[in-house]
Parts: sequence; structure tokens; C-alpha cells
Amino acid sequence: MKTKLDYYRIFYETARHSSFSKAASHLYISQSAISQCIRQLESDLDAQLFNRSKRGVSLTKEGEILFQKIENAILSIEQGEMLLARLHHLESGSLIIAAGDSITSHFLLPYLEKFHEMYPNIRIEMANSYSHHMLELVKEGKAELAFVNLPVEDEELCINPCFEIHDIFVCGAEHKQKSSYSWKEIAQEPLILLENNSSSRLFLNNIFSKKNIQLEPQIEIAAHDLLIQFASIHLGVSCVVKEFSKESLNQKKICEMNLVPPIPARSIGYAYLKGTPLSPAAQEFLKLIQNGNVS
Repeated sequence: MKTKLDYYRIFYETARHSSFSKAASHLYISQSAISQCIRQLESDLDAQLFNRSKRGVSLTKEGEILFQKIENAILSIEQGEMLLARLHHLESGSLIIAAGDSITSHFLLPYLEKFHEMYPNIRIEMANSYSHHMLELVKEGKAELAFVNLPVEDEELCINPCFEIHDIFVCGAEHKQKSSYSWKEIAQEPLILLENNSSSRLFLNNIFSKKNIQLEPQIEIAAHDLLIQFASIHLGVSCVVKEFSKESLNQKKICEMNLVPPIPARSIGYAYLKGTPLSPAAQEFLKLIQNGNVS
């Protein structure tokens, strides 16, 4: 652009106040600098913008035409600056999170509640699917954060663990138990497992296959909470996340089976796109997660 944007701001303030001196005072620059900039602008545009008199300045017809356009532009810029300030102060905006039902209800829910309490003007949107699809939502820009079961690897994403979980086998309270079970013995029980396309099932299949054990469940379901319910009514033995099943374990609706050695711990993690700065809302939500304090 031939003419500097600063000149248009000076022109706008001069026209708005009908005075070089008042514009200078408002912009914290000298009156001579105002006059010089206006002369330069008139030279650049080859147009007289102001009528000058001892009483002050007033817009010419050409000046009025320019002022109408400049005023709209200046107001749009100020509105944009205001909106950005509101975003940075978490007074507006949205946060789109991708997470499965179990992670949302058993892990994220108190953090979502706390975040909404702290920043009620931020609109929270949730996307729900299997882990691999939720990662695609982040890569496509349809979600800013995804919370998934680890391990997961993807070169396009930053993936960090945030909560350790333990997989255990459980049965109903009246199920006849042994004092301990080997991995081969537990695999011979009437198993109730998540569907094969879930990351938790893939993890389970993988660690059992390393011991040359193939899992052949009698029932496959999509929801973690149904694993608990099915085991509690003695439909079989379920593999559940211990941290997500505490209430049912404490109430003795289900009982943990002593697997020796236990299944290695894994983690829930969050993922976001590499090279893309997180919004202030996403940064604050992750601070809540990392601090782990939602009381």
C-alpha cells in the first residue's frame, strides 16, 4: 500500500475532532507531526482532504468520502482487537474436545465442570468416537484437543500422558474365584470385552498375543459401563479400567480377580496438532488437567 495505515488513523482522528490540536492530544504526538502527515496523505492521494481556517479544519467533499470508508475500517479493526482481547481473557470463544464416553464421564467430567465454572462464556463442544477417529478430528482441525487411550503414535500430533490407568479383570460377587489366575487361565474364562476397534481392546489383544495367548470373548460390547453391568449380573468376566470402576468395586457389585502378574499400567493422554499454537481456552483447560485439582 502506497500510504501508511498510520496516516489514515491520523486523518480519522483529525476529522473526528475537527482539529489538529485535539487529534495530536488524543494520539500523543505533536501538532506539527499531525499537519505533516495530513499534507503527506493529501499528496499521496492527490486530493485536498481538509478545509483549513482560523476556526479549525473541516472535511472537503473528497475528505468526507474518504472518512466514511476509513471510519468503517477503523471501527472494524477496533472490534477485531476487542474480540481478540476477549479471547485472550477467556471472555468468549469455544473449545472443541474429542473424547470417548468412558474418558469423558470417568475422567474429564469434573475438569469440564470446573472449567465451565471458571470461564462460563467459553462454549465447550464435545466430539465422540473411537480413539483413531478422534485423532483424525484434531488433524482435520475439527477438534483442538483429543483425549485418548495410550499408547498412540502419530508424527503429526503432540501426544502427552496425563492420567495412569490399570486394566483389571472383574466378575460378579457370586462368581466362584480362585486365589489367583495366570494369563492363560483368565483367557479361558467366559470373557466380556470391548469391541476390536477400540484402543483398549487393541492394547489387551497385543499384550496377550506377546504371551501367545489369543483372547476369544463370548460377548463384545462398545461401552465400558456395560462391561461392569454385565459382569455384575454374572454374564461373564469383564476387563475394565480399575480407576473407572471404583464405585462398583467399593459397593461389591463386582470383584477384582487376582491376575498374576497384573496387566502393565497404561495412560490416558491428550493430543494436539504439532506446529499449531493452542488457543488460550485450550491452554487453560490443560493447566487444570496438569494440576489435577478440581476441588
